[in-house]
Amino acid sequence: MEQIPPPELGVEAEAINGAVVETAVDSSGIPSSARRRPPMFHWPVAKPEEYAELMLGLMRESRLSLNYLMLVIGSCVIATLGLMANSPAVIIGAMIVAPLMLPIRGLAMGALEGNLVLFRTGILSIAVGTAIGVGVSFLLGRLVGLPQWGSEVLARTQPNLLDLGVALAAGGIGAFARVRKEISDSLAGVAIAVALMPPVCVIGLGLAHADWSTSLGASLLYATNLLGIALACMVTFLAMGYAPLHKARSALSWMLGLVMLLVVPLGASMTRLLYQARLESALRSALLNKTITFQRVTLVRSDFNWVVYPPEVVLSVRADEPITPRQATLLEEFVESELGRPFTLIFQVVQAQEVRRETPAPVTEDNSGSLSDWFIRLPKGIIPPH
Repeated sequence: MEQIPPPELGVEAEAINGAVVETAVDSSGIPSSARRRPPMFHWPVAKPEEYAELMLGLMRESRLSLNYLMLVIGSCVIATLGLMANSPAVIIGAMIVAPLMLPIRGLAMGALEGNLVLFRTGILSIAVGTAIGVGVSFLLGRLVGLPQWGSEVLARTQPNLLDLGVALAAGGIGAFARVRKEISDSLAGVAIAVALMPPVCVIGLGLAHADWSTSLGASLLYATNLLGIALACMVTFLAMGYAPLHKARSALSWMLGLVMLLVVPLGASMTRLLYQARLESALRSALLNKTITFQRVTLVRSDFNWVVYPPEVVLSVRADEPITPRQATLLEEFVESELGRPFTLIFQVVQAQEVRRETPAPVTEDNSGSLSDWFIRLPKGIIPPH
């Protein structure tokens, strides 16, 4: 059988702008430079049936239905009561029930694809759900009329960059779980992590008490969660090949710009949080190491309320003797001189008492009595030991 020899390389000369350029060619006449290597990276592209399934599912989830409305109302009632009762367990239950994350994914995909129907459906469901949440919590807040907020409400009035990071991570996981059915069980954990309904309820509670700073802080947290989830969903859908980059570039730019606008107040809040943490540590150190009062008491817990001015510090201590108002005044003056700003110190004193069992009286001939008298004094039905 005759063997075919490999193509012989030759040199082909061509004139480019008056200069002679030599190009290596094989016997077939194809330049060797035309034989390119395959690209190292292929942008993923979803299959048509996977794309159609995702779009139908997102449209179904984003639609304003009776199930959606009932879940919004129920989760809002649970979250509002949990906030007023200062119960983290009840608030976590409301996070699991709340369906607000579902239309956010539809909004993100509609923006990427330029699908106005899906985009408007998601926007409408989010707006109605938010309005219902604010309205129900406002009514419950007016009905109950709490005199002051608990720690769970205050925790949702000062968002920072950490909250944005949580929203981005949760949004990415939520979008990935929507595409990959085998990990859809993690959606409950994502809902707990991002917590969309509690800040909505805090907005309504703040409006019910005309507490504008509380409502404003909760609104910033809700906007952070909403935009962070939407941006992460868009990036995840794009990376998994469910939208072309040339169509998604404009929507991504707009969403990224909105998120960057939130970075300024969130960054300022983060700076303030770090400053407050340093002050809290300095105050505890000054009280424990530089005062005579705290050499005779035991500090059990310290809680700070930065909403009021001057900030309030609730100190739970265990002591043998009560702390007088004069001591509290002197300690406040000492703290102000040490830290350069005033604080209101509130002491919760737990009296420490040592209690022991009673020591039995020694047995003598005078109080022992005879053995028969001892048997007589026993209650009926009790048999004396042998």
